[in-house]
Amino acid sequence: MRSTKIQGLFSLFRFELPFTAGVCVIFGELLALGRLPSTREMVLGFLSVFCISAAALILNDYFDVESDKINSPQRPLPSGLVTGRDVIVLFVVVTIIGFVTACMISMEAFIVVFLVWIAGSLYNWRLKKSGFIGNLIVCVSVGMTFILGGITVNKPFEIIVWFFFLWVMLIDLGEEIAADAMDIEGDRKAGSRSLALVLGPQTALKISGAIFLLVVAASFIPFLLGWLELLYLLPILLSDGFILYATMRLLDSRTANRRDYIRWIYLSGMVSLLLLIIIRISTR
Repeated sequence: MRSTKIQGLFSLFRFELPFTAGVCVIFGELLALGRLPSTREMVLGFLSVFCISAAALILNDYFDVESDKINSPQRPLPSGLVTGRDVIVLFVVVTIIGFVTACMISMEAFIVVFLVWIAGSLYNWRLKKSGFIGNLIVCVSVGMTFILGGITVNKPFEIIVWFFFLWVMLIDLGEEIAADAMDIEGDRKAGSRSLALVLGPQTALKISGAIFLLVVAASFIPFLLGWLELLYLLPILLSDGFILYATMRLLDSRTANRRDYIRWIYLSGMVSLLLLIIIRISTR
């Protein structure tokens, strides 16, 4: 029984999402510096964002328990693996670790992490039902991981860092809108005003698809303007390929398990970022 609860608590983290956020911070550090940051900068930057991202996801399960009974009944809380009290205690512990590690970076880093935490908490508490505004809050918070990377190495205003802030923000915005189209029944019961409920799921998916096409088009800007060398093009093309394929599958109403293709986009982005980091490290 105890091991089952521990498994349930671990699954609340949805590890691939905060892990990707932490990787984005490290990549932001590499972009800003143009070389490998110190071990301390990488570890603290990764941990602070990993924990704050995980805290938001943990709190999301607490507030979404009713809609998850319809959309994702296998999640730890609706399935009974953990209790509401367990979720809140884990949220507090992870939040404290995130704040402490951010303070160890700098006061500026703590302010950014604190603002992202506030945004995530407000989103889960009230703003998720606001629809597109809630989507914007989430995607800006995700994009801020790159800005935090620049702050961690005392170079917050590098233009390439801000480009990836916008690029990742758009990817996440497309994913948020697409995910809402998959969760329409649970969101209707919860009283959400998502684009999928206001405009219809197919229209929402078309908007998501248009955003993904913009992401692919924008991915060539750093190379055209000389912000990145051509050796970084392969990971970007890899990500673009997955995004285009997943978008086609999402827009096809005959596709089964369309939610899986949203996950494809997340994972392809993470793999591409890891490849970019490896290239950056190996060439400096």
